[in-house]
Amino acid sequence: MNKPKARFRALDGILLLDKPPGLSSNQALQQVRHLFRAEKGGHTGSLDPLATGLLPLCFGEATKIAGLLLGARKAYEAEAVLGVVTDSDDADGAVLRERPLPALDEAAIEAALAPLRGPIRQRAPIYSALKQGGEPLYAKARRGEPIEAPEREVEVHRFELLGRDGPRLRLHVECGSGTYVRSLVRDLGEALGCGAHVAALRRLWVEPFLRPRMYTLDALRGLAERGEDALDACLLPVEAGLEAFPRVDLDAEGERRLGFGQSVACVAGADGPVAVFGATGRCLGIAQRQGDRLAPQRLFRWAVNAG
Repeated sequence: MNKPKARFRALDGILLLDKPPGLSSNQALQQVRHLFRAEKGGHTGSLDPLATGLLPLCFGEATKIAGLLLGARKAYEAEAVLGVVTDSDDADGAVLRERPLPALDEAAIEAALAPLRGPIRQRAPIYSALKQGGEPLYAKARRGEPIEAPEREVEVHRFELLGRDGPRLRLHVECGSGTYVRSLVRDLGEALGCGAHVAALRRLWVEPFLRPRMYTLDALRGLAERGEDALDACLLPVEAGLEAFPRVDLDAEGERRLGFGQSVACVAGADGPVAVFGATGRCLGIAQRQGDRLAPQRLFRWAVNAG
């Protein structure tokens, strides 16, 4: 007997998933989306299959702000293994070479960490989702094609040693958009003269979710057995993803005009994207402020006037 096809539903909100190891970010998203039976879902920046920790998932109208969260500041705890270099810069890759460890003390490690902080130029791993010629680098790497991984400027706010056990280092990283922790560890290993790769990686937080209440897949499966209400209680409102944006409140007339796609007057402030709230206190979406005018940029469906 064929299993009945799942019926999906319109669902809006943000789930803070504690991603398990061994799954890609998209695989984790699809498992959660099916548990919630959400019609539409997306994630806010990939975690490698090896990595665990915070993966914000956006459902329904929240997918409209997923791109805004991609550029947010993030924090990780990483375990690096010195003396072993892999083709993917992590433990999932093939070992390319092994090198003896030089005599290292904390001062030597700090001297190697220091140049990797601040605005730096970083070369992406060859096994990464960055696209070259419209195709991810990892696809080219798997075919054995020669790859010149691109360099780009990234921001590393913190890169610190938490502890050491022989060739294994525990590291804390806080960084901006586009930073690869695998590349940081690779470059640290080269600076120390022995090479290195990431053995374990956990994402601790992503702005604006600095103290996240995360849910594991097992916990979500348990809640699903209790019904949709138990699952839905895990969701954050769409507004939770916009806490870092300046807030602008509109009266009923301003809300109506914005919903028709028209610019509206507002209190003058710094130019840039703002979170716009209507007369009832509900978030309408993102608008672009220029002086004392607001232009709609990305509105939620409940804010758009069809008439």
